[in-house]
Amino acid sequence: MAPSGSNPLGPVFQTVAAFSRRLLIAPDTAPDDHRLRPLLSLSLSPPAPLPPAPPPPPEVLKMDTKVAPLTKEEVGRATWMLLHTIAAQFPDEPTRQQKRDAKELMALLSRIYPCKECADHFKEVLKANPVQAGSQAEFSQWLCYVHNVVNRSLGKTIFPCQRVNARWGKLDCPDRACDLEGSNDIVPNR
Repeated sequence: MAPSGSNPLGPVFQTVAAFSRRLLIAPDTAPDDHRLRPLLSLSLSPPAPLPPAPPPPPEVLKMDTKVAPLTKEEVGRATWMLLHTIAAQFPDEPTRQQKRDAKELMALLSRIYPCKECADHFKEVLKANPVQAGSQAEFSQWLCYVHNVVNRSLGKTIFPCQRVNARWGKLDCPDRACDLEGSNDIVPNR
């Protein structure tokens, strides 16, 4: 659970940060610079146009901009964090669409995952262990089980699934703001 006053989506943002942490951003002079925007905006109105960015300072141009690519271990940890966070937020009584979405998410991952060897292995894992998404508890336990199948194949330690909610519990959101609504509408309440 996120501590009171902290960002309830912190674990999700940490996952995104794992993918983007090597992004080089030139320092700006003003801390409230209007060019600094979040990577993800949930606003339905179009963003205001950005003013042209000034050229980077000469010291930034001289920097070696080569960064090491993410390792498949880093991508794997970030992916499992995201999946367990999604499972923790999954409804106790999901709609048919939410159940289909959970199954499709896993199928998509097995096809587009950025590590072909990992994706192929995950396809095999899914074939032997079809997605179970009848409730939040069932989905979380199933995900923990398949995570352990993958860990076992990699020679890693096994996580005790009875502790899954303690490790990846529901986000602490006021007024159930993190609950999934199961709507197919892009614009809610039309």
